[in-house]
Amino acid sequence: MPHPQKNDTVSVFYRGKLDNGELFKVVKKEEPLEAIIGNSDIPPTLEQAIMEMKIGETRKIRVPPDEGFGPRQKDLVQTIDSEEMIEKINPKPGMILSLKVDKEGDEQKIPATVMEVAGSQITVDYNHPLSGHHLTYDLTLADIIKASDDG
Repeated sequence: MPHPQKNDTVSVFYRGKLDNGELFKVVKKEEPLEAIIGNSDIPPTLEQAIMEMKIGETRKIRVPPDEGFGPRQKDLVQTIDSEEMIEKINPKPGMILSLKVDKEGDEQKIPATVMEVAGSQITVDYNHPLSGHHLTYDLTLADIIKASDDG
């Protein structure tokens, strides 16, 4: 049985967990994820493991933060002073807000998690919720679609 090679399309399904056992993502067998080997569609650690697998094989693969959602960045935790926001939306810790930020002269909406509310001060975290975490995948290789030789 062949292993996936560069440019092959693979179908996988998995359960993704954090070190504390919390499930962060499930991709079911009925709706597998497809990725092209070598296209940076998936983290290198996962890709390397998949290239060593056969169809139907399951492996536990741990991905470091720098290949997942990146390290946590302290400068992405900020405190906003906004009496108006407190009155309009009554933010609570754990809420995810869509906040406008100026990025190189272009205004964009970015998700931020409310960490703390004290008076009119709201501490928000712009880091991705999974940043800084090792991610463990119980991953099964469902199928390999070989790259065409005539392309």
